[in-house]
Amino acid sequence: MSAYSPRSARLSLSLALCAGVAACGSFDGASSRIATAITPYRIEIVQGNFVSKEQVAALQPGMTRQQVKEVLGTPLVVSVFHSDRWDYVFTLRRQGVEPQSRRLSVYFKGDALDRFEGDEMPSEAEFVATLDSRTKSKKIPPLEATDEQLSKFPVPKRSVSASSQVDDSPLPATYPPLEPTRR
Repeated sequence: MSAYSPRSARLSLSLALCAGVAACGSFDGASSRIATAITPYRIEIVQGNFVSKEQVAALQPGMTRQQVKEVLGTPLVVSVFHSDRWDYVFTLRRQGVEPQSRRLSVYFKGDALDRFEGDEMPSEAEFVATLDSRTKSKKIPPLEATDEQLSKFPVPKRSVSASSQVDDSPLPATYPPLEPTRR
């Protein structure tokens, strides 16, 4: 009976070890599923100047630096080494959405706009549509009540007291001055 005890103890220990390893593996899988379902809030990061397709269309060669600044806004990057180049960079990082990054470079000759190049810019309407992260319902509810629906509600009766009677006399053609006249 003494030879049987160490074997059963080893068997029990190895079974407990196998069960522990199996539990750890399932725990790791469950913890990774929970971690992907519950994520911490990440703030929306917006950097730079948003430049729309309409703003780019308003650029004309020969415009002054001030006119370009009025159309596009102040550039994000003005390099000391490239004084004739302004860079407009826009990045947007939001939770659950692919990061957006757009770039537009404006080149000058002296004080006049020479050329511009960069990414394809979205229109203002397209950009605003990408910002709305709410789910859109397919069906728009009716906003007017039918006569049948209105008939379910009784019409409230108004009690007219002597102090709250409405004056139906016509309005005067002219009004007295707001400020007193000087004598």
